[in-house]
Amino acid sequence: MNRERTYRPQQEVLKKRNWKSVILLALLAALVAGVHLSGASQYLQQDRLRELIAGFGAWGPAIYISIYALAPVLFLPGLPITIAGGIIFGPFWGVIYTITGATIGAALAFLVARYLARDWVAAKLSGPRWAKLDTEVAQHGWKVVAFTRLIPAFPFNLLNYAFGLTKIPFTHYLLATFFCMLPACIAFIVFSSSILELVTGKVSGTALLGIALIVLVSLIPVVYRRIKGNRPIETLSE
Repeated sequence: MNRERTYRPQQEVLKKRNWKSVILLALLAALVAGVHLSGASQYLQQDRLRELIAGFGAWGPAIYISIYALAPVLFLPGLPITIAGGIIFGPFWGVIYTITGATIGAALAFLVARYLARDWVAAKLSGPRWAKLDTEVAQHGWKVVAFTRLIPAFPFNLLNYAFGLTKIPFTHYLLATFFCMLPACIAFIVFSSSILELVTGKVSGTALLGIALIVLVSLIPVVYRRIKGNRPIETLSE
């Protein structure tokens, strides 16, 4: 009875996440078809975009990192910024700048919750799920951060603030956040770095690699479900 009551909500969360991936791919396919049929592909030239950003010198990456760093603090969605980073900076520097901005943003939200607005954040994040998160962190420490970054049971932006209310050391939180966000960051940046070519009907090796990486990242919940019986951390989505 306990196992069924504990894991059924987790399975529902993972199923919803998989459906989101399917919907995203379907929307992308529809976008590719629409652009190709409308003839708008001639206006989507990635080289021109990169030349434009390169004209700003070091300010271009600095502005992008700053925007990404503020996004988690202001509860802005990170996926559109990630896609823009892949398009503008390419697969290598896109990963560098994106993971840097995302990590800084997660750190800022954590520090705000811990030192600047703790009472306000605590009032907003009240309830049994957040209390359970605090209990799990007290028992397992950085492993909970790694778990929720790889298989998110809560919204990413809220998690950053919630972890600031726990007793986890900042360095443990920061390192677990960085390394466990990296796989998804690499997958989406590699894919988005060739998304304009894909939209115009050109399928490159980079696009195929990006799709393969996204599929591998999406399979993490499936692998988790197979080995969860041996995992010490209980589900946080109960």
